[in-house]
Amino acid sequence: MDTDTDTTIDLQLLLRRPTSTDGYAINRLIARCKPLDTNSTYCNLLQCLHFADTCMLAEDEEEGTPLGFISAYRKPKDPSTLFVWQVAIDKRARGEGLARTLLDTILESEACAGVTHIETTITADNAASWALFESLARDKGKGQGIRHVLFDQQRHFNGNSNSEILYRIALG
Repeated sequence: MDTDTDTTIDLQLLLRRPTSTDGYAINRLIARCKPLDTNSTYCNLLQCLHFADTCMLAEDEEEGTPLGFISAYRKPKDPSTLFVWQVAIDKRARGEGLARTLLDTILESEACAGVTHIETTITADNAASWALFESLARDKGKGQGIRHVLFDQQRHFNGNSNSEILYRIALG
């Protein structure tokens, strides 16, 4: 698959890199995907502008409505690591493997040449995210991923949010 051009998959979705004009619609998609934290629209605009090469959008071809989005970036102090910030899949597109397709498309792109590790944070109760990243570790990793608490519920969130567990996968 040529990941540097727009791609259509069986779900009647167009996969492409986001542009700054997608930021608002992506913000609304994330708001529909509870329990994801909704960032400011400005944050999503910047993701679409500054990190577009390592993000991927899936939109309904007929409506032009975003149904999936992954935001990611190469870590500034460790560019061999891709940090996956958020995975948002609209309920209409869940259970079809869209998140994995988006993630694989990002990893296969030129923007990820030289990436040897993936990191993400996941709350303990987010079964869908664990399933996604554990399948990635099984299929493309060197053994199981490594887990540890990155942001603690009390120390970092003052008890207002669940702990975020860092999951690090060495790619094979």
